[in-house]
Amino acid sequence: MEQQLNPQAITLLGPEQLSALAAERAKQVAARPKPPPPPPPQPKVAVAACLELGAFNLGEVARVQQLLEPLALGAKLSQRRAEEIASYWVFMPPQGSRQAANRKSAELKKLGVEDFFVLQEDPKLRFAISLGIFKTEEAAQARLAELRKKGVRTARVAPRETPVQKVYFTVREVPEALASRLNELRQRLPGSELKDCPPEEKRAGK
Repeated sequence: MEQQLNPQAITLLGPEQLSALAAERAKQVAARPKPPPPPPPQPKVAVAACLELGAFNLGEVARVQQLLEPLALGAKLSQRRAEEIASYWVFMPPQGSRQAANRKSAELKKLGVEDFFVLQEDPKLRFAISLGIFKTEEAAQARLAELRKKGVRTARVAPRETPVQKVYFTVREVPEALASRLNELRQRLPGSELKDCPPEEKRAGK
């Protein structure tokens, strides 16, 4: 007791005083500002293993490459070629002579149409002008509607079973934002599709 500092100042609290003190402490704790909640975890970005944009005729490849350039895909981008049996084509009937076909070709270029070629080998369709060959009638009709907007009036759609070279653009490791931009680009390319790569392309990328 002799070593205590001011032992006369020590008082014992009764039960009521202890309860009051505990209540006061609880109020002080409740009045303290709460720490901010931890930030929510960042959602994981969905990544597609491989998407394929196509199919395009050989004459369309340069335009599609130009549209893809702003995406800066680098090594993610590659091309795949395949021979397919097309069932429908958009064309202008035979023009009667090489000179008439050349005049019609010049008119098409003035209207901004670059993807076409003049048939010369087929005797029944010599000097007809092909404006696109497609796998489905829907894709051919979409091409025809695009040509109508440019002012092409005499083109039509008809069945035509013929093997054609098609080009697909393959994009690997596609995050959700890039997939959205690719889909926007697809909407500017009538008749094209954006879908998962075929199994052999997915295996080739591993």
